[in-house]
Amino acid sequence: MPHSSIELPYTRYLDADGRPLGPLPDWALDGERLLPLYRAMVRTRLFDQKVIALQRTGRIGTYASSLGQEAVGTAIGSLLRADDVLVPYYRDTASQLLRGVSMSEMLLYWGGDERGSDYRGEVARGDFPLCVPIATQALHACGVASAFKIRGEHRVALTTCGDGATSKGDFLEALNVAGTWQLPVVFVVNNNQWAISVPRRIQCGAPTLAQKALGAGFAGEQVDGNDVIAVVERLRLAIERARHGKGPTLLECVTYRLCDHTTADDATRYRSAEEVNQAWHEEPVKRLQSYLVGQGLWDEGREQALVAECQAELQRAIDAYEGLAAQDPQSVFAHVYASWPQALAEQREQFAERIARRTQGADHE
Repeated sequence: MPHSSIELPYTRYLDADGRPLGPLPDWALDGERLLPLYRAMVRTRLFDQKVIALQRTGRIGTYASSLGQEAVGTAIGSLLRADDVLVPYYRDTASQLLRGVSMSEMLLYWGGDERGSDYRGEVARGDFPLCVPIATQALHACGVASAFKIRGEHRVALTTCGDGATSKGDFLEALNVAGTWQLPVVFVVNNNQWAISVPRRIQCGAPTLAQKALGAGFAGEQVDGNDVIAVVERLRLAIERARHGKGPTLLECVTYRLCDHTTADDATRYRSAEEVNQAWHEEPVKRLQSYLVGQGLWDEGREQALVAECQAELQRAIDAYEGLAAQDPQSVFAHVYASWPQALAEQREQFAERIARRTQGADHE
């Protein structure tokens, strides 16, 4: 069958202005169930804004924003059970916050401190840390899911990536093993249209990224990644299929990266202002807010209270981050090997000696 004739499901419940396009899922008819989703997206966006400001003033390192993509991570964080395992990539702020990673831990991570991945929350400690190498986390998730299946546990591994990662061999190999072994794993692709400076239209010839699952023998589908109701509904079903032994799913969430790739990037060099302005009309936070306001569930007073609450939490996190004593420089070696190989022992010793000399020199100044 020619790929052009393959039609995959595409789900959307709210239009860009927050108007229902038809009946909503039963759970979404209870407006109170939508409020935590909105609060989580706003919290993520405000965190994003603050971290970028910290980076611009030299108080934190390079940061990968999730601006415009908050619905995807919020859906993930709201649906996974405590004993499931999230295998994230570097744009998963929303899901990590909902899984119990603290804001101060996130600041430590993006500030280059190893302790930022030493999560204190019980749920978060069962998840993987952020993955920066592209697509390798997809294979890690398959390893986790294999363990669940071998043990007969009704648990799910969920992994995320961007659109560019779907062109990597690691990702395609992960799909292959997930389909062959019918693993309890869900692949969530954040198709934000740009793999750094490479647009979606020239990085892959397939009409959809979700179709890549078909070659591996399992279901793939698209969802409007700016419609949090749609993402939650389709992801909910995918997680349940995996949990009950019905195999993996690839969910392609069609979004847009409203921000630079990272704070080390300048997206104005490769995309037009007109394109970005159009994408702002589709973004997820305003869309859900408009729906809630229309239903009488949200107003300006609640918005201001939420912003104030989040800003206070942010300031506490910043104070904790900046008030923490610097980590031991030798901690960079701590999580590289289970036991340190003798061949590299000399390097570690030389590093320790250099640090000691520098410390002694500072003491004599």
